[in-house]
Amino acid sequence: MTRGKSAPDARGARSPAEFIACLQALKDWSGLTYRQLSARAEARGDVLPRSTVANMLARTTVPRAELLAAFVRACGATPEAVAEWEAVRKELAVRGRSEPPSPGAEPADGEGAEGQEAPEDRDEEDRDEEERSLAWPVPEPAPDAGDTTPARIPAPPRARLRRLLVGVVAVTALVTATVSIVVFLRGGDPGGHHGPPVLTAPAEGPVRIRVIGSDLCLNERRGGRTGQIYQRSCAGAVVPYYSLKRLDGADWRIVSDHPDYGPGCSGLPSGGRPAEAALEDSECGDTSRVERFTLEPYGTPVTGYRVRPAGSATPDTCVTVLGDPKAEWSRLAQSPCRADARGQLFSFDRWS
Repeated sequence: MTRGKSAPDARGARSPAEFIACLQALKDWSGLTYRQLSARAEARGDVLPRSTVANMLARTTVPRAELLAAFVRACGATPEAVAEWEAVRKELAVRGRSEPPSPGAEPADGEGAEGQEAPEDRDEEDRDEEERSLAWPVPEPAPDAGDTTPARIPAPPRARLRRLLVGVVAVTALVTATVSIVVFLRGGDPGGHHGPPVLTAPAEGPVRIRVIGSDLCLNERRGGRTGQIYQRSCAGAVVPYYSLKRLDGADWRIVSDHPDYGPGCSGLPSGGRPAEAALEDSECGDTSRVERFTLEPYGTPVTGYRVRPAGSATPDTCVTVLGDPKAEWSRLAQSPCRADARGQLFSFDRWS
């Protein structure tokens, strides 16, 4: 962690925007990534999701008091400094309520109209999916007084439920039949057996990064905080989603989109100096990491693509499946490129 002589403070902030700028300066002073801040907060008993910190630093309103305290503590501030940050935040929030808001202005985050703390906003990933229930059909209205047509007796609930279930079954059968016909016309198998996976060359956009030989895909462990990348069943490889971004020359960036931590990049820590530096996902732009890769075709005809770290301190290395190359949850790291490229070839399958 590289720090200056003293931690930045917010005593000179005169607006919410300046306050947020001071928070960004504090994060830069700490030298910690979003992921590391989240882990430090958890160790102290605080809750500080990475995506919440990113959203906080992108806004122009003061954060909630508890979010501010957790963030400042995670950055390494003393209890006295935390109290100073909270005092400045409160002053800015009160000032924002006493001044007439400009048209369309956003209220201070965490403050209600009467100076009370607003209920804590839930992050998108923390919102539970709302339960959906079947709505019973509404009974038909009674006929007009002059209508001589006999009123239709509503069916009892059981009969209506039976009709509803029959309709659902019929629609499901129709959809299944349609899918089977489409698959048949395409020459496939309705059971999902479409033959061996096809090798796909790298191209910009969303991809599944599949390991040749095991047909497993790159993924993290959900709930893990290290960002370590493993191989696992492609059907469940959605933490995170990956995409390729072409850089200058022959280099590429592997971009991640994590459901808990948000956007990031795959890379090697410490400039790739450790002989088996782990392939990890973390925030993009960390100059201490190797985040550029050359995707090199291997074999004639091509049987896969090597992922070679560009500028690694350890020369002539390839991203490699360590341990059993066909076992789920074998981890990936840099390792010397092999003549047979075993455990070092990949396909960049398109997301459909």
